[in-house]
Amino acid sequence: MPEQAQAPEFRFQPLGPQHDRAGFSCGIEAPDHYLQKQASQDIKKHVAVALVLTPDGKTIAGYYTLSQYSVELGVVPQEAAKKLPKYPVVPATLIGRLAVSRAFRGRGLGELLLMDALHRCLMGTRQVASAAVIVDAKDAQAVGFYKKYEFMELPKIPKRLFLPMATIVKLLSFF
Repeated sequence: MPEQAQAPEFRFQPLGPQHDRAGFSCGIEAPDHYLQKQASQDIKKHVAVALVLTPDGKTIAGYYTLSQYSVELGVVPQEAAKKLPKYPVVPATLIGRLAVSRAFRGRGLGELLLMDALHRCLMGTRQVASAAVIVDAKDAQAVGFYKKYEFMELPKIPKRLFLPMATIVKLLSFF
């Protein structure tokens, strides 16, 4: 009987020099360019953390970035705003980029990346307060992806979505 090839065991790692950034392509110029040219600089300047999903410690199947952020309470949907403190600005965490390589599409890695990011955001609230997670969707398809996980659009800012930390607690209890 021929041996069956095992599916790779993916793991998350901080972006480092061992990762093949040049070999990554999600098919959209902005996230490709960011990973290849700017992510390392942002890491060095402490403005973002980049985590990669890799099957072998070198190949990048997908990645996301996290950074601190704040959101004006006045732009938050009313149903969410009424559950937040009445400060003019509330702390949040930004998922600045989230992309899956074309070579790894169709394997559910977008969801895996998002759940890992949300988990890290939630764990981070134990050290640095964050009332929500913010994402900037690149297009209508991305908006639909985030809405599946209960993100709400910020009506005054196109393609920017908001997910309260309380919703993340509930969401992660299912995973």
